Amino acid sequence: MGQTLFPIAIGIKLPFTPMLSLTNTLELFQLPFMQRALMGGILTGLMGGLMGSFTVLRQLSFFSDALGHSALLGISLGLLLGLSPGSLLLPFAVLFALGVAYLLERTRLWTDALLNIVYSSSLAIGVILLTFVGQYRGGINSILFGDILAVRPSNLVMALVLLLVCVAFVGLTLRSKILLTLHEPLAIARGISASAHHTAFIVLLALVVGTSIQAIGVLLISAFVVIPACAARLLSRTFTGYVILSALLGALGAVLGMVLSAVFNLPSGPAIVTMQLAIFLLAIVIPRSKLSAV
Repeated sequence: MGQTLFPIAIGIKLPFTPMLSLTNTLELFQLPFMQRALMGGILTGLMGGLMGSFTVLRQLSFFSDALGHSALLGISLGLLLGLSPGSLLLPFAVLFALGVAYLLERTRLWTDALLNIVYSSSLAIGVILLTFVGQYRGGINSILFGDILAVRPSNLVMALVLLLVCVAFVGLTLRSKILLTLHEPLAIARGISASAHHTAFIVLLALVVGTSIQAIGVLLISAFVVIPACAARLLSRTFTGYVILSALLGALGAVLGMVLSAVFNLPSGPAIVTMQLAIFLLAIVIPRSKLSAV
């Protein structure tokens, strides 16, 4: 399935990029596949923003980038084994996250240096494996930039379950997470297991990234996780408000990106990230003093 919305909806390929009227846009969002795509964008946006809030504060932004790029290796392995890319992506993401956590603890190297080695080598191996795969009908663009229109009901159920797990995890461990984020030595002194929290967090983050890659793509997934959190950091005054606002901005960016994609016939993944960037730029120019305590 292609990446632009309008040509798919009407079944033709347009030679240029027209702007749809409001009526046509509303009709487009009445189609079942568009409704699934919109719901998928909202669910992944909420997950990405929620987990991204802690990713940014813990300086793990490069981890999501590394996982996104390394996911190409998981996709390539799935295709080489004759499996659907999505069937192997989530297990690969979890194993990758646990492997990186082990390497970080074992080698004591700088995080950014180790992640650069891991994701660059994984990307290189993934590209090599793709050369042994026959014609992939999904197209390389859907891997790199996502294809949210291909979201199926089963994907929505999985995303909803994962969102509920993320909300429960953050809600039940919020106090510990705040202390670990702001002062880890004090948290450890109070008996909080930093290692267990860190491992659980990166596994959940890996699942969120792996689930969102189908919609956003390998190249854009890091921005999808990081940008809403950065915008929320500029706008919020309290820690809890920051976490909630980050999730809401992630969902808002997804909805606005889908509308932008439908109106101007743009690729959905890049359109979503572009709208998230617009929200971030808007957050920069909004004086925090004019905001209520969030």
